[in-house]
Amino acid sequence: MGGGENDSRWPPWLRPLLSTSFFVQCKLHADAHKSECNMYCLDCMNGALCSLCLAYHRDHRAIQIRRSSYHDVIRVSEIQKVLDISGVQTYIINSARVVFLNERPQPRPGKGVTNTCEVCERSLLDCFRFCSLGCKIVGTSNETGVRKQGKKNRKTAGSDSDESYSSTVVQSFTPSTPPPTAFSYRTAKRRKGIPHRAPFGSLILEF
Repeated sequence: MGGGENDSRWPPWLRPLLSTSFFVQCKLHADAHKSECNMYCLDCMNGALCSLCLAYHRDHRAIQIRRSSYHDVIRVSEIQKVLDISGVQTYIINSARVVFLNERPQPRPGKGVTNTCEVCERSLLDCFRFCSLGCKIVGTSNETGVRKQGKKNRKTAGSDSDESYSSTVVQSFTPSTPPPTAFSYRTAKRRKGIPHRAPFGSLILEF
């Protein structure tokens, strides 16, 4: 996710949060009924917590992580209190608006997609720059300046880039067939059925 001089622009808990594995069984409360770790303490930054662990973090800032299609999300109402999420696309899942913590791999967007994530190129609505909090960290660092400039140049190419991408797809999935030569055309024509000689063919050619 990068690092270095831009670390100061983010709260110290953000990078540890994004690298934490959630929805695993709590080691301290393995025998409890609800021991799934889906909480995180922004003050302690000591990994995923289960609901029982929160008893030791009463006066701390704790947030809950949720899941959507095997990817970690957090409600906008929670994260926007402690972090600037501008530019990150939000989604409505189970009647709640959420943002994804990390990027989600996606095949290259097809023709007609006008906006993609500046880091992983996932399809986005036109008013957003990033698909996740992790992509925003990477996309706003100096390390990705060249990458973002390259993407900007590709966008300015306009329809030319769309045409080149379309031709690439066609070439990838359509086997190239050489045009029929005169010899192959005659050969193929002779193979169709039993040849019949037209009567008085020489007379017709003379006229």
